[in-house]
Amino acid sequence: MNRRLILPLVVFLAGALVLAAAAIITFAPGRQGQSGTGTASVGGPFALTTQEGRTLTDKDLRGSPFLVFFGFTHCPDICPTKLFEISEVLRAAGPKGEKLRALFVTVDPERDTPEIMKSYLGSFDPRIIGLSGDRPAIDAMVKAYRAYARKVPLQGDDYTMDHTALVYLMAKDGGFIGAFNIEQTPAQAAQEWLRHQ
Repeated sequence: MNRRLILPLVVFLAGALVLAAAAIITFAPGRQGQSGTGTASVGGPFALTTQEGRTLTDKDLRGSPFLVFFGFTHCPDICPTKLFEISEVLRAAGPKGEKLRALFVTVDPERDTPEIMKSYLGSFDPRIIGLSGDRPAIDAMVKAYRAYARKVPLQGDDYTMDHTALVYLMAKDGGFIGAFNIEQTPAQAAQEWLRHQ
């Protein structure tokens, strides 16, 4: 095999293994969470900036179940696809889903300012809230949600981000319910989400 092909293949496989391990550790059944219910300890307090420039905290979301998805605006395919799918689920929820919210939390705050997030999210459902902040605040939320994010250098000064592609379903009290199955039909996914209201 060509040497130039081996290194990218090894890096890709290592990244895939790390993502798989993170998912297994995060969502392994039987782990004791903060509530002692046997669910993984995922989530926690945060205070980040919305695409409108306002501070949003975990307490602001209490009262309705919400989704959390980590990504970045320079993401070539996974992020826009997930955001489109979440938009379709919100649309399928109809009037019953008026209070539902989904968080799109950047893992690339150096590039994803509130203004950039606002422009990027203009193509998706307005109930998707873009969150950015300084690097320590973002890293703290990534850690609290047991997510994974890593900068991957590209040619020149450019870079991309490896990150967890799971969608987290959080309860109306902020507790972790589980990974949200976005692969269902929008109607089925909407019913799953609404069931936790």
